[in-house]
Amino acid sequence: MRISITSLLFLLFTTLIFSQNKPAYKLYSANGSEVSYKKMIDKMGKADVVLFGEHHTNPIVHWLQMEATSDLFVSRKLTLGAEMFEADNQQGLNDYLSGKIIQKAFDTVARLWKNYPTDYKPLVDFAKKHNLKFIATNIPRSYANRVYKGGFESLDSLTDEEKSWMAPLPIKYDANLPGYVKIKAMMGGHGGDNLPKSQAIKDATMAYFILENRENDKLFMHYNGSYHSDDFEGIYWYLKQGNPSLKIVTVSVLEADDVKKFDKEKKGKADFIIVVPETMTKTH
Repeated sequence: MRISITSLLFLLFTTLIFSQNKPAYKLYSANGSEVSYKKMIDKMGKADVVLFGEHHTNPIVHWLQMEATSDLFVSRKLTLGAEMFEADNQQGLNDYLSGKIIQKAFDTVARLWKNYPTDYKPLVDFAKKHNLKFIATNIPRSYANRVYKGGFESLDSLTDEEKSWMAPLPIKYDANLPGYVKIKAMMGGHGGDNLPKSQAIKDATMAYFILENRENDKLFMHYNGSYHSDDFEGIYWYLKQGNPSLKIVTVSVLEADDVKKFDKEKKGKADFIIVVPETMTKTH
């Protein structure tokens, strides 16, 4: 069988193009099967809460958070919330959303993350544009640091107002949850039992403010570091303690040399797993 020069050149060209294809991400289900973005949106659209885990400096994940939020808004009423805003900054956030203060003033009244302008401002401005609630769900970082130094009991001396910025005391805590065991092991025991407790107070508080602000006719979209909801623990665990019937969809992130190959050891990490290249640029 003879192959023309034109056919041969076309074959070589398409092979070269295919070999140079470098997708920015691949999306997988909990069992490691590749899934479409549409399937993820369809499942999210049927949930009560979405815990959209991220790597804080990964631009692909932030882009997907914005795209998913925008697409879900087409068919669902939304409430937004995020780890990146602490509960005592809620009034400042509300004032910005309502137009009472401009961005420059918001910068001074809220402890905004370094990458707020590139990664979180688009979500906040989306809420502002569409008159959506945006909930500051995290505990003030100084209180989490208190727990790291002195355990949950260190929070007892706070004022009633200060305690309103966290999950109600006493905090339910399971030291045997694999995620908290792993945190302690990763640090070689440094920080003792209080290190995972300082993580748990964040998880419990974020879950508390999600439950407090969730409305039955709205989907609550929550953005958090993936480690706060990986393996259906952390925030997810606390949400289920508060309301076992909640329909929750989780998202996690993995970095890999080849996004087209799923690490089987990572199965079950979340309902949807975004695999991004290890070489992906960071937002800061």
